[in-house]
Amino acid sequence: MSQPKATRREWIGLAVLALPTLLLALDVSVLYLALPQMSTQLGADATQQLWIMDIYGFLLAGFLVTMGSLGDRIGRRRLLLIGAAAFAACSVVAAYSVNAEMLIAARALLGVAGATLLPSTMALIRTMFPDGQQMARAIAIWLTCFMGGMTAGPLVGGLLLEWFWWGSAFLLGVPFLAVLLILGPRLLPDHRDPNAGRLDLTSVGLSLAAVLPTIYGLKELARDGLGAVPVLAIVAGVVAGTAFVRRQRRLADPILDIGLLTNRVLGSALGAFLVTGVVMAGVSLMAALYLQMVLGLSPLQAGLWLIPQNLALVAGLQLAPVLSRRMPTATLMAAGLAVAGLGLLLLSGVDARGGLPLVVTGLAIAAFGVAFPMSLVNNVILGTAPPERAGSAAALSETCGEFGIALGVATLGTLGTVVYRGRFSDAVASDLPGEAVAAAREGIAGAVRTAVTLPADLATDLLAVARDAFASGVAVVGAVAGLALVATAVFTAIALRQPRPASTEELAPAAQPALSITD
Repeated sequence: MSQPKATRREWIGLAVLALPTLLLALDVSVLYLALPQMSTQLGADATQQLWIMDIYGFLLAGFLVTMGSLGDRIGRRRLLLIGAAAFAACSVVAAYSVNAEMLIAARALLGVAGATLLPSTMALIRTMFPDGQQMARAIAIWLTCFMGGMTAGPLVGGLLLEWFWWGSAFLLGVPFLAVLLILGPRLLPDHRDPNAGRLDLTSVGLSLAAVLPTIYGLKELARDGLGAVPVLAIVAGVVAGTAFVRRQRRLADPILDIGLLTNRVLGSALGAFLVTGVVMAGVSLMAALYLQMVLGLSPLQAGLWLIPQNLALVAGLQLAPVLSRRMPTATLMAAGLAVAGLGLLLLSGVDARGGLPLVVTGLAIAAFGVAFPMSLVNNVILGTAPPERAGSAAALSETCGEFGIALGVATLGTLGTVVYRGRFSDAVASDLPGEAVAAAREGIAGAVRTAVTLPADLATDLLAVARDAFASGVAVVGAVAGLALVATAVFTAIALRQPRPASTEELAPAAQPALSITD
């Protein structure tokens, strides 16, 4: 049965929905540039700087499931507008913070408000574009806006900080939100589950207890290595997550329908999405460090060399829905993952001297390939979930993405560090000072900091060994990441190939999916 087509009103509404996406991308990328200036003016120490950066992501990830379910209950448009108003107000508070503690609190509230925006936006796309092909196009445009914000962020942020104070970075998004608040009620439909019950606060607490410690533990493992605190945090998160799942199975009206995860198509799509996030986050971290610490590029120069990657991603996002009209979705997703894997395998040839072309080319090819599953996975997830559970499905997708980023930095970042330390220890000269060797062995950043304290000849020797060792780490991470994506491509092709006919019971909660995997 064909689904109704979207009209001009829905496409104009999509432009309004793109505003919070663009805002969130700009907010993340601009803040990195503003951090040094705001830290100096507010007197933030190293710990406070970490919390300024991290608290937003912690609470955003922690509240995604809750806000996705809340949108299903009270209406996606209503929650989106409430969240947009709260985000604008918190942005003003953040911009005019008088100390680090006030800014951390404002960033925490921004994380909670931000958690209302993404699931509501994706769920509204599900409502506005019931036709599978149009939904794929709408999601591609939505993701392109996000990447456009990430690409323009450093440039826009640099211009703002050149002429204004650091608080302008937070005020940047307020006009976008004002447009959303004005036009949203006129252009966006509202949709909610008419049979939804009350929000279970115990489930909300358990979801926070599951997500927050786990994300924190993964970030700490990536930052400081293996330790008791991050391991205990992850264990606590897993225990709370187990209790959360058990409670959702017992509740008549859970905040997360666990049955969504048992759907073979949706579960396989989420698995591919998670692996992709892990791989790309870990490789991006290693590549950024390589460009600056090994090749000696400035942050601005490194950012400019990463523009081809973002442009390739945008091109892939636009091409994916066009090709999906002629190719099975499973085939297209698998092909994209395979192309991305081959691109990352180019990084296995990186060395400390001539690796720039390989890094730029490999990342661009990987980004182009990854764009296909990025665009189509969200379409599969939203199309498979019943309309009344679209908010929960969108929250699952976004939470999976947040876990993928944290897990990728922790696992592949750790792998790169292990390779670096092994190669460094094998090659370092015995005539270097012991303290300098110990500091440099911790990581490439330690080697660069230590080198400036040494005589020129010793500094040159130390940096040569450290850069060769780190390049080896990039090569190993690129090889592992590339093979992981190729394996995921095979898994995706098999798992999403020609799903068996569903029984009446299976079709009931997800009737008339917006996209057939084999169409």
